Amino acid sequence: MNFERYKRVIAGGESERKPRPMNPDWVLDIQQQCEEKNVKFFFKQWGGTNKKKTGRILNGRTYNDMPSIEQLEEVTY
Repeated sequence: MNFERYKRVIAGGESERKPRPMNPDWVLDIQQQCEEKNVKFFFKQWGGTNKKKTGRILNGRTYNDMPSIEQLEEVTY
């Protein structure tokens, strides 16, 4: 992914009636790229039909990283 424009990435699985499966390698790859590029990473959920059961733990922790207001104001669209 090209992270030049991004201050934050939010990742998570679907949680509808028929959610598509999320491969853990996908989200781990995104998280690793964010870490390498110093981009904030927020992991919302694993998803599935029972998202409360699957939770939002990744690599043994939760990811709630958010950019500061100042960083968000720097973004040009």
